[in-house]
Amino acid sequence: MKLKVEDIEFNLLLDESNYDQTKIPVIFLHGFTGAAEDWQFIFNKLPSKFYPVAVDLIGHGETDSPANPSYYTCTSIVRQLDSIFTQLGLNNIIIVGYSMGGRVALSYSLTHPHRIKASVLESATAGIQDICSKKERVELDYLLAEKIKNEGVESFLDFWFDTPLFESLKNLPDFLAMKKKRLKNNVTGLSNSLMNFSTGLMMSYWEKISSLNFPVLLISGENDKKYTDINKLMKIKFPNALHSSIPDCGHNVHLEKPEVFTKLVSEFLTTV
Repeated sequence: MKLKVEDIEFNLLLDESNYDQTKIPVIFLHGFTGAAEDWQFIFNKLPSKFYPVAVDLIGHGETDSPANPSYYTCTSIVRQLDSIFTQLGLNNIIIVGYSMGGRVALSYSLTHPHRIKASVLESATAGIQDICSKKERVELDYLLAEKIKNEGVESFLDFWFDTPLFESLKNLPDFLAMKKKRLKNNVTGLSNSLMNFSTGLMMSYWEKISSLNFPVLLISGENDKKYTDINKLMKIKFPNALHSSIPDCGHNVHLEKPEVFTKLVSEFLTTV
């Protein structure tokens, strides 16, 4: 399904023939270089009272990749999502986000808490608190964006999947197919996303998430020590959160352990 927001065409994955406003919408947001179709595996496994919708975020998948960098800021992405939800008539949303998509989900939840029924955040962070660390992250993301511009998407993906954070994905039997799907992304979309929605540019939400009273499920891979530690701290800050750390798993739990991820999310949904 295609929707226009601010002259940008967004691609959404949903079953239009089965659209039912009495069902609870579950919105899935992918990570950097990912796409809505990353979530296809879970759509028909959710309990029947839920209605899944996955969004290709700006600069990713089949959504447009405008050259104007202002479309890629946190404020713009939150506004774009809100317009999509309004056009579809979605309220009382359960929002699920992985990594970059988790940062989007958290940003949206803090801006529009009245629209959120619950949230699932996978390998996500509430931001960087230290000003020097924020600056370093921005500089790193600018360098990565330049790498994409200079070397192209395929070369960048080879580099990206060689980093410790994503190396475990290479053990998946369908890794090459997954990588091929990510080649649909383009230089403009990926570089603009890195430069304008860098974790270093994101506001630190550590003192704000205590205001979110809805249920939150935090998921991380046990082998991803950095984000497991972050999620343990986030669990303390949220008023109503659970944290599951998945054994033998890295940063991308839903691709490395889809059955475990599906079971965790489905069980969580039945409680909210």
